[in-house]
Amino acid sequence: MTESSLQIVQNAWKAFSTYDPERIAAVFTEDAEWLAPEGNATAVALGGSAHLVGREVIVRFLAEDFRKVFVSDVAVEFRGFHADGDTVVVEETMTAELADGSRYSNDYCFVFVLRQGAIHRVREYMDTAKGHRQLVPIGRIPSYRDQS
Repeated sequence: MTESSLQIVQNAWKAFSTYDPERIAAVFTEDAEWLAPEGNATAVALGGSAHLVGREVIVRFLAEDFRKVFVSDVAVEFRGFHADGDTVVVEETMTAELADGSRYSNDYCFVFVLRQGAIHRVREYMDTAKGHRQLVPIGRIPSYRDQS
């Protein structure tokens, strides 16, 4: 029996939470893309792009770069998983501790498009203004750019 689209995406979230590059890589196609709103606070904090292209780039973001901004106590409260064929929509709230010890909380919606049982494309939506309010006010964003 093959996994359903819903199961594939749910298992991908489990892989993301391990920060293990091999486990994360296994859920994406080689030519996968991850698109988030231009200028979102996380991309700005990392001095990177909101459009990640290729499995290797996405894995580096999820396994390494993500933790430069969201350093501990990362938790995801899922609000819903909705599947239709090879498309899965995930609604969630993510909370985490930032490097300065402050708390982060934001709502997200992800649209996953699968190809041959792996994630081919992710479109990420979030409250960009709320993200900036939490990362920008006390200079949190520039401090991440210098981390290696």
